[in-house]
Amino acid sequence: MSQGTIVKVSGPLVIAEGMRDANVFDVVRVSEHKLIGEIIEMHGDRASIQVYEETAGLGPGAPVVSTGYPLSVELGPGLIEAMFDGIQRPLEEMRARVGSNITRGIDVPALDRKKKWKFEPVVKKGEKVTTGDVIGKVQETVVVEHKIMIPYGIDGTVEEIFAGEFTIEDTVAVIKKNNGEKVNVQMMQKWPVRKGRPYAEKLPPDTPLITGQRVIDTLFPIAKGGVAAVPGPFGSGKTVVQHQLAKWADTDIVVYIGCGERGNEMTDVLMEFPELKDPKTGESLMKRTVLIANTSDMPVAAREASIYTGITIAEYFRDMGYSVALMADSTSRWAEALREMSGRLEEMPGEEGYPAYLGSRLAQFYERAGRVVSLGTNGREGALTAIGAVSPPGGDISEPVSQATLRIVKVFWGLDASLAYRRHFPAINWLQSYSLYVERLNEWIGENVAKDWSSLRRDTMIVLQEEAELEEIVRLVGVDALSAGDRLTLEAAKSIREDYLHQNAFHDIDTYTSLHKQYRLLKLIMGFYYQGKKALEAGASIKEMFELAVRDRIGRAKYTAEEQVDEVFNGIEKDLAEQMGALVSKEGE
Repeated sequence: MSQGTIVKVSGPLVIAEGMRDANVFDVVRVSEHKLIGEIIEMHGDRASIQVYEETAGLGPGAPVVSTGYPLSVELGPGLIEAMFDGIQRPLEEMRARVGSNITRGIDVPALDRKKKWKFEPVVKKGEKVTTGDVIGKVQETVVVEHKIMIPYGIDGTVEEIFAGEFTIEDTVAVIKKNNGEKVNVQMMQKWPVRKGRPYAEKLPPDTPLITGQRVIDTLFPIAKGGVAAVPGPFGSGKTVVQHQLAKWADTDIVVYIGCGERGNEMTDVLMEFPELKDPKTGESLMKRTVLIANTSDMPVAAREASIYTGITIAEYFRDMGYSVALMADSTSRWAEALREMSGRLEEMPGEEGYPAYLGSRLAQFYERAGRVVSLGTNGREGALTAIGAVSPPGGDISEPVSQATLRIVKVFWGLDASLAYRRHFPAINWLQSYSLYVERLNEWIGENVAKDWSSLRRDTMIVLQEEAELEEIVRLVGVDALSAGDRLTLEAAKSIREDYLHQNAFHDIDTYTSLHKQYRLLKLIMGFYYQGKKALEAGASIKEMFELAVRDRIGRAKYTAEEQVDEVFNGIEKDLAEQMGALVSKEGE
């Protein structure tokens, strides 16, 4: 343990001397208030410390004590339904102790030490175990079965295994290591946040993460274990998109990080999630959610810690074999914290004042996502999907954080202020966004949804791109100057936009669409386009085609309940074919 004294205070940065025995990334306690900090730079015996609490009132001469350990999170039963700050202090417990405002230097363990959990062993005495093996389980919530795993670096034989109710610090198993040493295993383990949890093998991302959001699943899908960025200006709906993904995405666990966003946005999450019914289980969504709140009025340095705290917790559940979705809202605020600390450290600034290592830090974060086989005798397959919101100033995605993120992620859902202004939500711009997982996922979707899905998607994108080109001509000479075929393309694109891509997050039926319904709905809309082209070739009137009675039913089809989709859509398709046929035969006469 190393002890030094403060020589300089500059906002969240504290410089202390006499710290020769300390290491970079050690956690330190600053001053008699015991503020939590982390060493980020060493020069001889001088340590530069970023303090995760308010430093007002600190001055030179105050003591600094190193704990000798890196910043770590506690992993064990009690994580689900909890709400932590950026350094994994439980906000509910802190409020119970000191009221609504966090007091400096308060030291609260992340997980409840007194609560007893029912531990059921799944291994027997005498069995061989290795790192990552599951030795028992705890029913943490009605939805989540918490698997207790052998901590990293322990291989050997089960000497003792217990069953019953224990706290997270009680011994639930004794393992005799191969060298004869005996180790007590508890339900809780600790892990340094800046170090990714190891795994046996990384798998290719070839299974889609079904979100129920049509513009995402159909046009710009994300794979389980994939990484996506959601950049957009203020008011374009980033937070609602993140909420929708947290509610509806096909995942077992959600880790939601509010990093530097406004407090009222985190309040929305807090008020909304407990009341939302999980579509898979019928229980509250909080029963499978971990929340990390580090709002814009909390100390700036803790933003960096909150991102790593969140992804470490997500990796822990991934190692149990769960599919985990990590929502980071937003990485721009984290990058701003990096810029502030870098400026105070007097480092050479990069573009727009951000540190030169911005890109590598972002990459280190996103690279921890993936679909993996965990360590252990019978490795479990788990996936960690990372979705980061980016808040570029003024919506300008040419700024450094957006550009560095785009170089790393495989999916870009670009939110557009003009779409949001026209009340088109989700405001994902279909001409700017992209997904590099489309080709990988086509095989799965062809087998599990429909063989012609990829061709339908391609034709849809072509119609939307043609509409963008035709809009220039329409602005110059008006829609009446276009050919009948071009007018049909514009009408089909309008139907795709309004009846398919537009989705109401607050409508009971429209908020979520299964892949089967997405396919049937898109086939219906594109069916009008395909049959319309044939009818035009046969000489049908474009004006009468636009006035067909079935058009209104296609427009309302998205509000059809899932269990009625086949029956209702078959009826619409039959009427469409009959009414188009009548148009053609009328012209033939």
